[in-house]
Amino acid sequence: MTGNLGSHLFGLGRLSGILLMLIGMGWILATAAVFPEHAGAQERVPGTEARLYGPEEEGPKASWQLGGAAFFTTGEYGTASRTNTLYVPASMRRLFDNGDLTLVIPYVTVTSNCGVTVVSGQPIRTGGLCPRTPSGSGTFPSRVTESGLGDVLLIGRYFLYTEREPGIMPSIMLSGRVKAPTADRDRGLGTGEWDEGASLGLTKLITNKLIALTDVGYTIIGKPPGVDLRNQWSYDAGLGYYFLPSLLGSVYYEEARALVSGFQNPRDIFASLSWRVAQNFRLNAGIEKGLTSGAPEYGFTVGARIQF
Repeated sequence: MTGNLGSHLFGLGRLSGILLMLIGMGWILATAAVFPEHAGAQERVPGTEARLYGPEEEGPKASWQLGGAAFFTTGEYGTASRTNTLYVPASMRRLFDNGDLTLVIPYVTVTSNCGVTVVSGQPIRTGGLCPRTPSGSGTFPSRVTESGLGDVLLIGRYFLYTEREPGIMPSIMLSGRVKAPTADRDRGLGTGEWDEGASLGLTKLITNKLIALTDVGYTIIGKPPGVDLRNQWSYDAGLGYYFLPSLLGSVYYEEARALVSGFQNPRDIFASLSWRVAQNFRLNAGIEKGLTSGAPEYGFTVGARIQF
């Protein structure tokens, strides 16, 4: 009991430290730039999408944003068994002039033999985090379906500079995130450990309609017992294009470091559409094609968000 209490207190201490770092960064850089409220290409986890200055983003500023989405992925991940995952996050975001803070609470369904685990919304091959079969054979269970609460995410972002028309300087965004281990590791829904990460995002207006996007990040992965998980670097690069003032299409190449040594890095192509239906209401959809055994074979997403 004492050990569990100490572990929880340690996790809360790490969360508090990162929140203080984000708040401190905001105060130090508060005079660097003032961003209008705008949004661009929608990523698969709410709170990580790029914020772009687009022709459709004029109008009164909002203070809050609510979002929901569904992400389905399927693949074998280099194993002999197919894994299907359904990740359904609900998000609440507080919007500021030069940044935002987002809370993501997901529901997860995983059908697999425990060789793949959902980490920060992404299915990653981990080699198995579920308990072995009760028969004592030392093998993982046969393909089963488990559902429940996923890992809660807290994401903070600060916008150092925004490019309002094509020029030399790109838009610059800093972000930090904390993943709380609320998913059940014994059911293969998470690692059961705290993760913390940070990233740097750049967007560049090539023309008034064409945008270049890139993001690099690093995540400190918690160490669950029995599996040696590595910390993870990741990056993506892509292009966005405004087909209409209210319709943005984008395509990305993405890669991340495999969590387990010897497994292939997840690499994929992700394409998305973001449609501003009304001033404060947006729909988005996307499709993913894996390029290595470390990534899903295919993935599909739909979502919506409203600001007020």
